[in-house]
Amino acid sequence: STDGGRNLSLDSISMGLPMSDPTAWATAMNNLGMAPMGMTGQPLLPDFDPALGMMTGIPPINPMMPGLGIVPPPIPPDMPAVKEIIHCKSCTLFPPNPHLPPPATRERPPGCKTVFVGGLPENATEQIIMEVFEQCGEVIAIRKSKKNFCHIRFAEEFMVDKALYLSGYRIRLGSSTDKKDTGRLHVDFAQARDDLYEWECKQRMLAREERHRRRLEEERFRPPSPPPVVHYSDHECSIVAEKLKDDTKFSEAVQTLLTWIERGEVNRRTANNFYSMIQSANSHIRRLVNEKAAHEKEMEEAKEKFKLALSGILVQFEQIVAVYHSASKQKAWDHFTKAQRKNISVWCKQAEEIRNIHNDELMGIRREEEMEMSDEEIEDPSEMKETEESALVSQVEALKEENDSLRWQLDAYRNEVELLKQEHGKASRDEDTTKEQQLKLLQQALQGMQQHLLKVQDEYKKKETELEKVREDKLKIEALLETLKEQESSMSRVCACSQEKECPAEKTLSNSPVKSEREALLVGIISTFLHVHPFGASIEYICSYLQRLDSKICTAEVEVLMTRLQTTFKQELSGVGASLEKKWKFCGFDGLKMT
Repeated sequence: STDGGRNLSLDSISMGLPMSDPTAWATAMNNLGMAPMGMTGQPLLPDFDPALGMMTGIPPINPMMPGLGIVPPPIPPDMPAVKEIIHCKSCTLFPPNPHLPPPATRERPPGCKTVFVGGLPENATEQIIMEVFEQCGEVIAIRKSKKNFCHIRFAEEFMVDKALYLSGYRIRLGSSTDKKDTGRLHVDFAQARDDLYEWECKQRMLAREERHRRRLEEERFRPPSPPPVVHYSDHECSIVAEKLKDDTKFSEAVQTLLTWIERGEVNRRTANNFYSMIQSANSHIRRLVNEKAAHEKEMEEAKEKFKLALSGILVQFEQIVAVYHSASKQKAWDHFTKAQRKNISVWCKQAEEIRNIHNDELMGIRREEEMEMSDEEIEDPSEMKETEESALVSQVEALKEENDSLRWQLDAYRNEVELLKQEHGKASRDEDTTKEQQLKLLQQALQGMQQHLLKVQDEYKKKETELEKVREDKLKIEALLETLKEQESSMSRVCACSQEKECPAEKTLSNSPVKSEREALLVGIISTFLHVHPFGASIEYICSYLQRLDSKICTAEVEVLMTRLQTTFKQELSGVGASLEKKWKFCGFDGLKMT
């Protein structure tokens, strides 16, 4: 092409040519910790171990980098890698100065498989470039520019890291010293659309695999869907009704019944069938309550067994501890060796700890039982009567509901009998016998239901009589409580009269202008304050002084108290016009002389 860039495959180049100096390539690749490859694609050192470098201080590069896009770890700056001269068939590569800084590179694009190579000699051909860079791995394409650079695309990502190793090398074609036959290589990452597309495809594939794996995990842990419920029909209704009567198949039949009701299968024609099934489901409540009571009884028995077994274990622990204590006495203790004494003391401590733990557990069980018993004893008898009354009321309501349900069931049976009578007139003679049997069965059922209804009514009357008795007892108790309250009030009145007779002096005190001890204290403090101020003081001044002692004191309260005690305090007006001011003075000594 005109721009000099074209795609070359490895098949277009003769790979069977021997290297001019294979040891140079081996040394250079060994410095990177990579197995060097020959011109034929075979490793030059078959027993090469990448984890062991031939030169000390240079960390080997992990060869398991294909497809991961991992950049090799940087070489420490204080330990520069020693690069060797590389001899190829058509050219020679001279290493850069080891004291110079490493060549700069751009940021590595994701999934990079393409490198930019600059600083090529003007006379360099694609065959020479292929000869130099095919040692790094399989070259897919070379795109050479008219100027001194090209782009090389490799098959894998880790080959780019090998190609970057050649950055900074000086290249010389043959043995010529002409300027057009020399150059300094600069190898850097290149951004290519094909690399990015392949990387995105790989990421999408990994994401698809992850989604597929998660979906499989979710399907594996997803609970199985319930079996489908059959549609309603008379035949299925009879089967479900039979299952509802069986304790083992009850849960399955109830689920079917619930689904039918939610689907809206109940109508005028099927209402009686659904009512009979609902009644069958209701009959299982008593069975479930009995089962619960049986399980509670078993739990109590198990608790008793556990308590007895624990007390027996504690007795045995006490015996073992007693054995250890008797062995620790001087009579027997002196005859044991040191090792035996040590073992006996350790065993004794362990046994005592275990015994204490079990003893605490048994005491906790007993404490819980005592708390339950005390809670039962503390209950008030009036509360017990109220609970009994509420229980009777609930039983009466339950009997009413049962009575109503029985009436509804009788109506349903009557409707069925009427339907059967109508069908009986239309049916043939062969069906007469079966209809008569059904009629007999229904009549027997009606008689049984009527008897049961009479029993329920008798029980209802008995419960009502009991309820009336309880109410009468309650009224009596309330009358007794009222009489007791009246007696207590009369007693309190008698005590009050006696206290009034014994304390006549207190009544005289109550008639005094000072009504409380707090007011007496206020009078004393105000008297002391005004005695210090013989020319008087305003009410605001007096209150500001008192509020330092108690912030709750208000001006109105103090003024009312002082006006009440006219023999102790008097108010005078001083000043003229706008400067008129009211002042209070202490006149207790004058009042004492007057009294």
